[in-house]
Amino acid sequence: MLSYLEAVVVGAFQGVTELFPVSSLGHSVLVPALVGGQWARDLSVSAPESPYLAFIVGLHVATAAALLLFFWRDWVRIVGGFVTSLRHRRIQTPAERLAWLVVLGTIPVGVAGLLLEHLFRTVLGRPIPAAAFLIANGAILYLGERLRRRVAVPVETADAETDDRLARMPLGRGLLVGSAQVLALLPGISRSGVTMVAGLVRGLSHADAARFSFLLATPVILAAGALKIPDLAGPLGAGIGGQVLAGSAASFVCAYLAVRFLTRYFHTRTLTPFAVYCVVFGAISLVFLSI
Repeated sequence: MLSYLEAVVVGAFQGVTELFPVSSLGHSVLVPALVGGQWARDLSVSAPESPYLAFIVGLHVATAAALLLFFWRDWVRIVGGFVTSLRHRRIQTPAERLAWLVVLGTIPVGVAGLLLEHLFRTVLGRPIPAAAFLIANGAILYLGERLRRRVAVPVETADAETDDRLARMPLGRGLLVGSAQVLALLPGISRSGVTMVAGLVRGLSHADAARFSFLLATPVILAAGALKIPDLAGPLGAGIGGQVLAGSAASFVCAYLAVRFLTRYFHTRTLTPFAVYCVVFGAISLVFLSI
């Protein structure tokens, strides 16, 4: 019973909250519950076979497409570095190192997602746990700001120079930062938020931590969406093809605008406002849903 209004609103929310450090899955659970009525019935992610879940995960393809478009120069270098690394059996150039940093940082969440996503969604994909985890997400963001290593904020540089700076990160540190994405399987915990915090406490600046977070998220988001495309082409997507396209268009536009804003924002700003938002919104949601 997904309407066009629901599709566009959810698509816009997904595009923004997937990249803002405030948890897209948490908002996908909480917003329908807070609106209530038919929205709460239509937009339920906790059902064993949920058309809404297939829809919101399918929106990830549009979000990933926006990231690929925005960072296309980076991805040309990353793919080229990966190919030359395999061809020459080496990890030497900045492009090759960055390629393997992305590969290694993606493996843990890929494995965990295949093993735990269904369990976490069915057990914890409900409004009250999502609100509690959103509060926890705010606490993680705030704690990350308190524990981060104080580093000089780099002046705005060309993409290649930023990638070279990221490529100097040890591979083990990249694996550690990428592993933080596993926490985002919990509804209410932000993928971009936890990876940024992991980067900050390991010595990255806000701008570099955000950039690395978005690069790490792209293959994960794309894979998650691609896995749900067959569901949308089957019975779960029957009768909502137009809504899927409308929601995807909204998700693409909002994700592109979000990443454009955030890459500039983090040159001079911090995670603290997002931490406050998560705690306040999570607490209000928890009180409202517990009444």
